[in-house]
Amino acid sequence: MERRLLDAALDRALDLAERGPLTGGNPRVGCVILDAAGRPLAEGWHRGAGTPHAEAAALAAVPAEHRHRLAGAVAVVTLEPCRHTGRTPPCAAALHAAGVAEVVHAVADPHPAAAGGASWLADHGVTTVDAARAGLDPALVTRAHELLHGWTTAVRRRRPWLLGKTATSLDGRVAAADGTSRWITGPDARAHAHAVRAQVDAIVVGTGTVRADDPALTARTPDGRPAPHQPLRVVVGHREVPDAARVRRGPGEWLHLRTHDLVAVLAELDRRGLRRVLLEGGPTLLSAALRAGLVDELHAYVAPVLLGAGPGAVGDLGITTIADAARWRTRRTDRLGADLLLVATTPSLHPTTQGAA
Repeated sequence: MERRLLDAALDRALDLAERGPLTGGNPRVGCVILDAAGRPLAEGWHRGAGTPHAEAAALAAVPAEHRHRLAGAVAVVTLEPCRHTGRTPPCAAALHAAGVAEVVHAVADPHPAAAGGASWLADHGVTTVDAARAGLDPALVTRAHELLHGWTTAVRRRRPWLLGKTATSLDGRVAAADGTSRWITGPDARAHAHAVRAQVDAIVVGTGTVRADDPALTARTPDGRPAPHQPLRVVVGHREVPDAARVRRGPGEWLHLRTHDLVAVLAELDRRGLRRVLLEGGPTLLSAALRAGLVDELHAYVAPVLLGAGPGAVGDLGITTIADAARWRTRRTDRLGADLLLVATTPSLHPTTQGAA
């Protein structure tokens, strides 16, 4: 089939994938099915855990009077079709049973239980094509890897993608000398932070933050209502969580992990199938995570405020010379009212078309 048709289908599949949720542990996937003549036949995307995968959604969208056009069709998918039975049947088998003759996928599935769909399809007579090796538009292939990068990285190394958050003054303070910190940033930045909360599976803070600030750790919409998705609220540390603490109340669930071992915390969250976790603890917890090399992405909110004194966003990282500075890769910057947001990732986690972390 002509490359321009496959490029257009992959472009559309990526647009569809972006409609899927970042939460729930599953990847964001889109699928476009072309008939043997290259005409669009159906499309679908994964809408969240427990719902049909993108390929199944696309197959289900084919009208009954056009089912015959599936014979010899080409499915263009952002992620390799799965071959295992979980909450839904295997997509590889569904594509084969429908009569699809070729599958083009942009990213290989790293999940040990789900991977191997391409090989299964090939063994059953379906042509399987890796988009990069097939010469599809490199920009589209890169876009697919970037879209899935957090999920594939989390699955491959068996721990969640960890976002660290700071909200500071221009001089890097998270609170004034007397400990007051509400509010350094403005309403636009705070609304954005709540939107990020609604896009993660869990929020992690320490017992010190709970006792000092009594955060609710819920995700709220701009009008103050609870967001439809509420992340798991995780408190880390040996000290008791006060009975009256707000983290105990509100929509969603909360969990107290009585440890200071962040590796163990992330292992437990991975065991629960969580892929995106937000670290909202204070400087102590964030510094510990940075020293351990656990933070994958930083969200740094900066307000045009000067405090001159007070605790900094990050404590001692063991860096004694500028040559050893931890240098991050800026992914984007956004203006949020009077404040700025800088999103950065570690250079070692920059996505490639091979999906290497």
